[in-house]
Amino acid sequence: MLTFNFEKTTIRKLRSLVTLCTLGVGSSFGECVLDELPRETTVLTRTSCELLRLCSHDLKALAEAPSVEMTKAAWVLRALLLNEPDHILRERKTAGGRLTVPCCASGSELVTWLAGLAPGIDRHQATTMWQALLEEGLIYHVTGEHPFKDKCVLYQFRQDRDATVTGRPPPQDIAEAEEHLHEAISELSDRGPDAWLRMILRKPSNDRTPEDLETIYEELMHMKPLSHLSNSMKRELASVIMFEAHPKSGTVVFEQGEEGRSWYLVLCGSVDVVIHGKGVVATLHSGEDFGKLALINDVPRAASIIVREDNTHLLRVDKEDFNRILRDVEANIVRLKEHGKDVLILEKSSSNNSAHKYVVMACTASRMVEHLLDSRLDGNTSNYDPALDDFLLTHVVFISPRALVQELRKHYSMDSPHHDRELSETYRRRVVFFMYRWVTTVRHPLLNEPSAVQFIEELVAECEREGWEESALMNRISAQVTRHQDAAAHTNKWKLPPGGQPICLFTHNETGCALIKPHDDIIFRVYCADHTYCTLRLPVAATAEQIKVCAADKLGIRARAEDLILVEVKSSGERVVFKDCEVSIPTTLTLNGKIFVAPKEHLDALTVIPEQEAPTEGLELDLEDVSAREMAYHMTMFDWDLFWNIHEVRICLRGINEAKVCLNNDDFPPKIHFFNCYQYELLYHTFGRHRFGQSTANLDVFLRRFNELQYWVVTEICMTSSLSKRVHVLRKIIKLAAYCREFHNINGMFALVLGLSNVAVSRLSSTWDKLPGKSRKLYTQLEATIDPSRNHRAYRGVVSSMSAPLIPFMPLLLKDMTFIHEGNKTMVDGLVNFEKMHMLAQTLRTLRYCRNRRLVIDPPSPKNEAEVRAYVRCLRTIDHQRTLNSLSNKLEPRRS
Repeated sequence: MLTFNFEKTTIRKLRSLVTLCTLGVGSSFGECVLDELPRETTVLTRTSCELLRLCSHDLKALAEAPSVEMTKAAWVLRALLLNEPDHILRERKTAGGRLTVPCCASGSELVTWLAGLAPGIDRHQATTMWQALLEEGLIYHVTGEHPFKDKCVLYQFRQDRDATVTGRPPPQDIAEAEEHLHEAISELSDRGPDAWLRMILRKPSNDRTPEDLETIYEELMHMKPLSHLSNSMKRELASVIMFEAHPKSGTVVFEQGEEGRSWYLVLCGSVDVVIHGKGVVATLHSGEDFGKLALINDVPRAASIIVREDNTHLLRVDKEDFNRILRDVEANIVRLKEHGKDVLILEKSSSNNSAHKYVVMACTASRMVEHLLDSRLDGNTSNYDPALDDFLLTHVVFISPRALVQELRKHYSMDSPHHDRELSETYRRRVVFFMYRWVTTVRHPLLNEPSAVQFIEELVAECEREGWEESALMNRISAQVTRHQDAAAHTNKWKLPPGGQPICLFTHNETGCALIKPHDDIIFRVYCADHTYCTLRLPVAATAEQIKVCAADKLGIRARAEDLILVEVKSSGERVVFKDCEVSIPTTLTLNGKIFVAPKEHLDALTVIPEQEAPTEGLELDLEDVSAREMAYHMTMFDWDLFWNIHEVRICLRGINEAKVCLNNDDFPPKIHFFNCYQYELLYHTFGRHRFGQSTANLDVFLRRFNELQYWVVTEICMTSSLSKRVHVLRKIIKLAAYCREFHNINGMFALVLGLSNVAVSRLSSTWDKLPGKSRKLYTQLEATIDPSRNHRAYRGVVSSMSAPLIPFMPLLLKDMTFIHEGNKTMVDGLVNFEKMHMLAQTLRTLRYCRNRRLVIDPPSPKNEAEVRAYVRCLRTIDHQRTLNSLSNKLEPRRS
């Protein structure tokens, strides 16, 4: 009889084996591969024996049928591959010629074919799509040894495993496959990234490549339970974190009272937290964690965790790995102290490509300036330094421009030790180049600071007097200061009309939208409780306190300023009270919001004005007479102008060495483009503009435009009484969203599709039932792109495959900024948290990438050019949901 021992072991005590049982002929073991769980026992043979082995993917294929959508996608790709004249699927021999495999192809051939099948698919994306099919058991590695690889490794479809001869599919199959190709590509694009991540996570830690670790790290960056950890810890976790799949609900992950050996994060699905005597006390969903306290505090589990949903996926960090990472990270940290307190904390860089061995984790603002001047502005360093860029993009959070100028003055006038003239000159020139980089990076916020302008003038004079090479750079900056002062002297006048249209529509600039500057004047109405109003003209950056005092004076409200409140009353009746220090109030209003002033005790008496429930004033246009492509073009160009005004910056990436080279040719000064730059608006919005006393008017207008597009969709459909016309409008808006995506207007596409998902539209079943199948499929694909699951992974995948310029989904960028801000302290033990600043700067750089050049689109053949351009700038909207629901119910009454 052939027998073997079945013995339990742990990683820590390989020698302490305990025999649990002995299995004989006909027994089986290893079924845990179905649940994708790690082995819990060690199997040792007692005598010579023969085993039958079934690979995990074969066992899974027998136990679980692939999804209908993926089966269809595999059929489409196989049919088209068999129809290829190059005979990509054919009989081949494996390496060494030991095995002949029918109807197969190498991974690299399959990737090349799929990448060429649809525009915008790169090789990596195509690889992930094939991996999704492999994970479902629809394709196989011919010997079952590998995941999908973009290499000369053979794969075949499931139905070809036992085939001897496979012919070309009949014409009707080819026609059907071509018809469903776009749908198959969309399905695979959605499934591919998750399948690729799961494949990477299933690898043993020592088999993960640098690219694998980067993929895992990017996933961990968006997990809230990890937001408080340093980036270095997240990178270390990427190398040890393990994947657990629980296909069936009811599976016990661990029980109350057990020793805490692992920390878990929910990747997808959900789990229940169960306590003896209390039952289910909580349910944890994707992005949440459990088990950490028992792991850290070395105490028994306080609750049991039971899988709530089928196919719940978890990430697991074992205790030994977690403790080792904590020790290793601390060992790589260098602390610089002054008077017994930390003033600079450095961490050893994990990047082999960096010119600097250490990165700043935390530091005082003044010490950071000194560190940058000492080690980051040397002429021998690389041209682009992310540490300097991070500092310049985020410094307003922890040091004002005026205070930073004072720091630079102090270093500029500081004498070197032993009065070394050459060393002093080198240091002063570093300050000059710091100032140059500062201006080229942020422009407006700096040039609006008088002390900075004065310092620039002094540096220009010093450079010319000393004959330094940086003189040409500073002269260019000086010219920029002059142009900025000339532009600042011009004041625009904006009007917020009673009909509720966005401010941006009231410009006479036919070529684009003018920038809203803090000192521009804005005309708007302020109401009191009886709906009488006054009209005010104040600077855009006027505070709420200034507005309420002026309005109360004009309206004859006799009350002290401290007893008055300024309130926005939305069309829904919701009241939002402004803080006295808030600025730029008129630009923050919702589409039909109104500003009210009243004594504090009269807050509950403020009611909606009847006109707020009606549509905003907009132009009329019959959508049947307009091309969707032409409308999308003008909509995109208008949205681009608004987007361009939020944060326009072209940073100079030339280092001091390149500047010196430029001095030797006739093209100097180098061609550096300066644009209107309000890049700090995102920071002001995230941290609270009342903290800075700064306007975010341009960002406000862009966000308002998003809401306008969204409610315009709902308004147009709900105000179209004819069913046939309503179906036509629905088709037109779906095509409009598709063209916005084609034109890289992702923000506009999101707004349009979200409008279609509004309950007032989605409930119109008679309208949707008459929508042609082609339009329905297109809408399904667009809806998949805006799927918010897994932190908008579908959207992030689409954007990563696009080249700039593009208009990103701005609400998600702001959500990312807020996530970073709320998950990380700005100050840690009195030091600025520069890891947080780096993460914020990364998001700001995303905007820089999106606008690395002007958006240029070939205009469609003009038919109603002037009419369409005017229409998309002045859309009719209702943002009162109850009114929209009422209109929807009149169109299609509820069925009893």
